Amino acid sequence: MITKLDSSQADFKQRLDTLLAFEASTDDAIESAVTGILADVKQRGDAAVLEYTNRFDRIPNGGATSMAALEISQQEMQAALAAIPDAQRKALEVAAHRVRVFHERQKQELNGFTYTEPDGTVLGQRVTPLDRVGIYVPGGKAAYPSSVLMNAIPAHVAGVEEIIMVVPTPDGVKNQMVLAAAAIAGVTRVITIGGAQAVAALAHGTETIQAVDKIVGPGNAYVASAKRRVFGVVGIDMIAGPSEILIVADGTTDPDWVAMDLFSQAEHDELAQAILLCPDADYLAKVEASIETLLPTMPRQEVIRTSLGDRGALIKVRDMDEACAIANSIAAEHLEISAVEPQQWADKIRHAGAMFLGRFSSESLGDYCCGPNHVLPTSRTARFSSPLGVYDFQKRSSIIYVSEAGAQTLGKVAAELAYGEGLQAHARSAELRIK
Repeated sequence: MITKLDSSQADFKQRLDTLLAFEASTDDAIESAVTGILADVKQRGDAAVLEYTNRFDRIPNGGATSMAALEISQQEMQAALAAIPDAQRKALEVAAHRVRVFHERQKQELNGFTYTEPDGTVLGQRVTPLDRVGIYVPGGKAAYPSSVLMNAIPAHVAGVEEIIMVVPTPDGVKNQMVLAAAAIAGVTRVITIGGAQAVAALAHGTETIQAVDKIVGPGNAYVASAKRRVFGVVGIDMIAGPSEILIVADGTTDPDWVAMDLFSQAEHDELAQAILLCPDADYLAKVEASIETLLPTMPRQEVIRTSLGDRGALIKVRDMDEACAIANSIAAEHLEISAVEPQQWADKIRHAGAMFLGRFSSESLGDYCCGPNHVLPTSRTARFSSPLGVYDFQKRSSIIYVSEAGAQTLGKVAAELAYGEGLQAHARSAELRIK
């Protein structure tokens, strides 16, 4: 059912590259539809958003007649928080607290700075939050309150004044845990719209929705296409690919645990990827046996089976050093180092969205309540990208105060370089300040 590879095989690299290959193909019909929706919302505003929302989300009772009917009040969010079972509310509150504490610590590391040179010139950097951000939250069956926390809380901690959440409600069904999470996370407005029309409204603004500075959060192919197209008008977080887990194991963890950790990502969808690297062939066989035993107990066993069969792998490596080298090449979204002394191997890792160290650090804990963000780079983009964080909701401005004495020195340098580039006005602008 699952591919088995050995790093000592002559064609190993080729087979691994084939396994890892994933190209987010674009559907011409989706691209065409999204282009039309974006242009229509930009031109007609609320009227277009209402029309698409009523059509695609099948809003009951004849559909919504105004944007006000699609907005969730703060009172309704608080009512949802009060109405959900105590266990769910407490779990959301604990998770939110831990996510907030982590991101507040992160913010402390992102303060601006200034320094003064001997001649009185002051240079530095000021860090300020974005004014307004939009958070896209999937609706319907794919409703994830944890994503509300992970997207909204770092924005709130960063100091963003207005956080607008959009969430589709197919057939008018509202997910109470999603609304409760919005209340806990400090979301300013919740509007029950989705799809490309919601992205267009956030990017361009309408009569009732003020344009945002950045759009974050996952969505379907239409949402991903729309985010890609409005990038430049607004910022976006990323275009996420299928979920991934890579486990580097030394063979000391219960094989049932590792098998279930592989399942935890494979159950997302058929394109998800779950890979195990280990130098112990006997241990790999034990994990394979665990997979066969445990899979029939999983409600989403068909999704897991397809994911593991198409994109999963059990890989025999020479040793843990080689496992780390391969892990750096894969640059996985989630990397578990399930070993007796995980830190020594973690020190060898350069590329991973998030690292889970030790046998008790299951990836699922990071998805919900550890504190670090679960919005992570996929498809090998961890080579150059980072988890979502406070820094995604801030921007930096350079501070330059040149003293009169500093202008005498810097002016000559700038003028020389400007003349070399053929920009005489630049040169004269600097020279005019030289005594």
